[in-house]
Amino acid sequence: MNMVDSFEKIPVKKFSTIKEGSSFMAREIANLIKEKDAKGEKCVLGLATGSSPKSLYAELVRLHKEEGLSFKNVIAFNLDEYYPIDGTALQSYKRFMRQQLFDKIDIDQKNCHIPNGTWERENIKKYCADYEQLIEEVGGIDLQILGIGNNGHIGFNEPGSSILSKTRLVPLDNSTRLANSNEFQNISKVPRIAITMGISTIMKAKRILLMAWGQLKAPVIQKSVEGHMTEQVPASLLQQHNDCIFVTDELASSELTRFKSPWLTGDCEWTPDIIRKAVINMALKLEKPILSLTNADYNDNGLSDLLVEKGDPYEINLQVFYMMRDSITGWPGGKPNHKSVERSEPFPKRSLIFSPHPDDDIISMGGTFMRLHDQGHDVHVAYQTSGNIAVTDEFVTRFLDFAVGFEKLKGIDNDKSSQALHDATEFLNNKKDSDIDTQDVRDIKGLIRRCEAKATCHYVGLKDKNIHFQNLPFYETGTIEKKPMSEQDILLTMELLLEIKPQQVYCAGDLADPHGTHKVCLDIVFESFRRLKANNEEWLKDCWVWLYKGAWQEWDISEIEMAIPMSPDQVMKKRYGIFIHQSQKDMVPFQGSDSREFWQRAEHRNANTANLYAQLGLTKFAAMEAFVRWHF
Repeated sequence: MNMVDSFEKIPVKKFSTIKEGSSFMAREIANLIKEKDAKGEKCVLGLATGSSPKSLYAELVRLHKEEGLSFKNVIAFNLDEYYPIDGTALQSYKRFMRQQLFDKIDIDQKNCHIPNGTWERENIKKYCADYEQLIEEVGGIDLQILGIGNNGHIGFNEPGSSILSKTRLVPLDNSTRLANSNEFQNISKVPRIAITMGISTIMKAKRILLMAWGQLKAPVIQKSVEGHMTEQVPASLLQQHNDCIFVTDELASSELTRFKSPWLTGDCEWTPDIIRKAVINMALKLEKPILSLTNADYNDNGLSDLLVEKGDPYEINLQVFYMMRDSITGWPGGKPNHKSVERSEPFPKRSLIFSPHPDDDIISMGGTFMRLHDQGHDVHVAYQTSGNIAVTDEFVTRFLDFAVGFEKLKGIDNDKSSQALHDATEFLNNKKDSDIDTQDVRDIKGLIRRCEAKATCHYVGLKDKNIHFQNLPFYETGTIEKKPMSEQDILLTMELLLEIKPQQVYCAGDLADPHGTHKVCLDIVFESFRRLKANNEEWLKDCWVWLYKGAWQEWDISEIEMAIPMSPDQVMKKRYGIFIHQSQKDMVPFQGSDSREFWQRAEHRNANTANLYAQLGLTKFAAMEAFVRWHF
């Protein structure tokens, strides 16, 4: 009997990538539209907003433009909208839907229904009842598309929402406002209330597809699919629907039992990686060092099959303990004449650190960065984007006041420069929430971050010739919404790799980045390596690629292949390096759901990794930075 998904109360379809998952969902929608059209019927879709459906809508647009999929028979109802908000505001879901889908297909705009963020407050109940009535009049929703919040909300139905709830005005949970603050400059700008379809409205849909992408969604997917049905996790109520499927990528499904603990769901192939994962998880759960695990521990925690196959538990313990011990090294570039995680030869190495933003290098791997330089390697840093949108207007104003004051103090009369500074100041003084920064303002913000990045490299000891600012084009939109990876992004990255010919590369593998910049930057590097490999570049044979995590999370302890320990002094030195990025201290725009400053996140994460190693019975260090190798 196949027990692989026996813990799941809602069917889950897992795909390798977001693109594949989105393609599946788009095909399901397309098939329904065609089926309804063949019957001469309207197809009623319930649509979601947020970051999750962007790739789905892009695929639907492609199907329309390249394969002739028509939306003329489609009636669309959107789940929710902020309140109050004007439909032209950058963060409005009305604007989102027009930009992502409605303006790019042949749907009749009169058939596009979205709760109105400008409805009069005193008439909200009537408008919401009318919205419900309109859905019923067209025969109900044939297919409802959903995303899911980190707290389990569907639409804006927050934890505690009744299964009987209908379209209404709701207060937003603080965790939702924090999660959505990446769309606004800071948490104070995020609306506190919203209009949403109710759970009862959603449950009436004939079919439901819920999508979830990325590691941050993994815990709530597990709760919704495998946990008890409860209004405290609204998505878990979908267990009652008779035609609902969750569509995920590998990261979002990683907490499901069949992936996290496959030994509990039936036959399991005991590879070294699976053995390490099983034993480490058991040791952490029991709060015991690896070498103290007993025969009874294995039997009581579902690992009796491992004992049958491998025999003595102490031998298994030793195998896993040595794996963890051998991942620790103080020589990230390798140590001459010494066997370590990294190769001892060549030494010194040309090391290239790709930093998606101008501070990811010092935040995510500052200790390793400094150690590579101190141990004599030829270290280069490539800052992939300008990071200009993450500088507050107030911070820019401070620099503009300084520049203007300095010109007056020195009697400098540069008409062109003075006019640019004046124009930037005027723009910021009159800027509205819906305004996109002018090119001059974006250039100033980018220059601020470039100067901070360069100062950090000087602090570590790098020369200017080893500092590279790529300013990849995909990022330069002036808004959170970025362009897709382009050919120019790839060519610029290939050019840099060919110039340096590194023997060691570090990239941000942190796909939990809420804005998607890290994901695009990583895809660009990966595609560059694939093309260079196809070109049979000889130097690639001596090049290893290591992935680090960013400011949002760390590798699972069982995945870590190289752990770089740090002393208390090194932790402080890294902190001071992060402090150089003054524009990113205190209140940072678009920092996501974690309100802590980046140095606090980094220190907590590095200390936690060190504590986990110690808990498993290995040496206790003050902090550790962790890496996983990518094999291209």
